[in-house]
Amino acid sequence: MSDPARIDLHTHSTASDGTLTPPELVRAAADAGLDVVALTDHDTTAGWAPAVAALPPGLTLIRGAEISCRWFGVEPAIPLHLLAYLFDPAEPELAAELARVRQAREERGERIVRLLQADGIQVSWTEILAGADGGTVGRPHIAQALIRAGLVATTSEAFGPDWLGERYRLPKDDIEVFRAVALVRAAGGVPVFAHPRASRRGRIVPDELIADLAAAGMTMVVVTHEMGFARSVADTVAFMDAGVVLESGPPEAVFEAPEHPRLRRFLSQVL
Repeated sequence: MSDPARIDLHTHSTASDGTLTPPELVRAAADAGLDVVALTDHDTTAGWAPAVAALPPGLTLIRGAEISCRWFGVEPAIPLHLLAYLFDPAEPELAAELARVRQAREERGERIVRLLQADGIQVSWTEILAGADGGTVGRPHIAQALIRAGLVATTSEAFGPDWLGERYRLPKDDIEVFRAVALVRAAGGVPVFAHPRASRRGRIVPDELIADLAAAGMTMVVVTHEMGFARSVADTVAFMDAGVVLESGPPEAVFEAPEHPRLRRFLSQVL
């Protein structure tokens, strides 16, 4: 029996808020012994071409994105993330929505910096843009600016309640989640719900929403091992005919694929 494939279906490069350029990322994936890696930057496909150009022999690249979404079934609405794989980046409606969200990210970032500056905190929006190096600007770039300024020691501290986690946290325009699923499918892609029970990121959605998203065409749910409830989520979603991928925490970032009909169909689509 051959060894199971080592797969990472959720990575970010400097095209959004990752620390490696797309070429560096695929080389690092190969060096780590991965067989398959998905590039899923936030709301952008800008890293696809340079990743393809640098792809090492023996490594399969899955083109994807992590789409910023929001569920409006409660007040206030809950932000969530949809992983989208193998969609056509030229599909007009999806491309327009992703461009809108990227612009909203940048505008929110500039507003956050203005709030910081109004409180006498010396951070430069120009330097933050330069640090993003053309990638999608997000709060992690502002966190790095706070670290460089000696105001916080770590990214975790920067995202604490005194900083970007609460005091200087601002909402942004996202895509309504059911519309996002429909757009991804219309673009020929595979939509997957990322970390639905990640309570450390904020409020979580009810199980009924996961079922409704599956009925609308969502293929799978991705759950992180380190959160300690992967099995409970697998039990929860069993009724909705959606697969569950169990994602191990850093630094391994390797996925295990349990036997499930829809999950097998998903893997046959992306591999």
